[in-house]
Amino acid sequence: MSGIFGVVSQQDCVQTLFYGTDYHSHLGTEYGGMAVLGNDFSRHIHNISHTQFKSKFYEDAKLMKGNKGIGVISSFDEQPIYLNSQFGPFCLVSNGFIENMDELANRLMKEGVSFSEISKAGVNSPELIAKLIVRGSNIIDGIEKMFELIEGSCSLLLLNKEGIYAARDRLGYSPLIIGRRKDAWAVTSETTAFLNNGFEIVKYLKPGEIVLINENGLVSKKEGRDTNQICAFLWIYTGFPASSYEGVNVELVRERCGRYLARRDKDIEIDIVSGVPDSGIAHALGYAMESGKPYRRPLVKYTPGYGRSYTPPSQETRDLIAKMKLVPIKEIIKGNRIVVCEDSIVRGTQLKNFTIKKLWDCGAKEVHIRPACPPLMFPCKFNISTRSIEELACRRAIRSIEGKDLEDVSEYLDCKSRKYEQMVEWVAKDLGVTTLRYQTLEDMIKAIGLPKEKLCLYCWTGECSKSTRQKVKVQNPAKQKVPVT
Repeated sequence: MSGIFGVVSQQDCVQTLFYGTDYHSHLGTEYGGMAVLGNDFSRHIHNISHTQFKSKFYEDAKLMKGNKGIGVISSFDEQPIYLNSQFGPFCLVSNGFIENMDELANRLMKEGVSFSEISKAGVNSPELIAKLIVRGSNIIDGIEKMFELIEGSCSLLLLNKEGIYAARDRLGYSPLIIGRRKDAWAVTSETTAFLNNGFEIVKYLKPGEIVLINENGLVSKKEGRDTNQICAFLWIYTGFPASSYEGVNVELVRERCGRYLARRDKDIEIDIVSGVPDSGIAHALGYAMESGKPYRRPLVKYTPGYGRSYTPPSQETRDLIAKMKLVPIKEIIKGNRIVVCEDSIVRGTQLKNFTIKKLWDCGAKEVHIRPACPPLMFPCKFNISTRSIEELACRRAIRSIEGKDLEDVSEYLDCKSRKYEQMVEWVAKDLGVTTLRYQTLEDMIKAIGLPKEKLCLYCWTGECSKSTRQKVKVQNPAKQKVPVT
């Protein structure tokens, strides 16, 4: 996944671009990049897997000059891409996942197109997007034709002498929001980037909508669609608490998720409520408010230098971060019956080995795990998040119960079925917890507050909307994999 940010200012934009991009650091851990256009393009890309964005780009920002620029925090590809084309030179950043990337790249190479940027998975996806766009009769036509060709999702910012073109992917999977202040316009994946930079939200782009921001303001280039499939996981985990998508704040959704979890927990006695830092904290606060039990911090995150253990592509890196960043407080843990709210259970290995084990080792009396979303059952098809079906904790449970992988897991999706109960019991035993109770799909949707048809719920249900199916190959879920590096 990636976070993208762009700004056009009446004066130099670099300071705003620097901080606006940095406010997306929770969305990616591999690469950061900025491109600024003044008299010419100035572009810098760095690996940020072991160093924070600010320290890597601090000196670069001093040398960059211009009134318009784009930035990106990426978990996979080196960005921004620079390309000189029939439309003139431009830089581009993107967010999304192109499932048919190899097919499209091979098609272009057979036509004589070369690729200069290589990522860990082969072709660099922003470069592929750029080279699909330049096949159009103009930039807008090129973006629309690119949308038609790709399977998956893509939101992008394109910087050229005219300003910044912002295009939200046709499925609406990832958000793009326009902001304004007295001297500048900006576009962002995360509204968090607006707050301290002085921007007010002007517009949430619709799926497929294309706009241009420049010194003269906001210009509509292509109307969007009313149909939407925004990722529900943004509110549950990936989004920053201060951000809002479609006008719905992340922190408030997480608090409501916690309240719904507590309402279904009338049959257990507990002493304290806690959340796995950082994304589980708001869920736990909601649980504590609803249950009346005290919120305490048996595990604290040692923040400096440690990012999210979910986003790095390497399992070894994810495990190391998970082990080192959470520090237990034995004096709070010992002898207590603890509810631990977590955003989700993906593989379960980090929760088991680096969270639950620390609680037991410090003398917890009981450990009750409460994920804020239903069991994850299908790898994401629209971004690099859940990576393969074999890794998912609940799929391992099904494989153990059935003795094989199942193509049809519909019985296990029904939270009222015996199969579902068996699956949850298996995961609870594997984790080594007193009880495990997942959020229901219905309660999660109610917590978000948008109609079900406006949300992408694929990783929980394996279902795409009709409009989404037209753009995505829905493979046999049991055989589906997403590239791992």
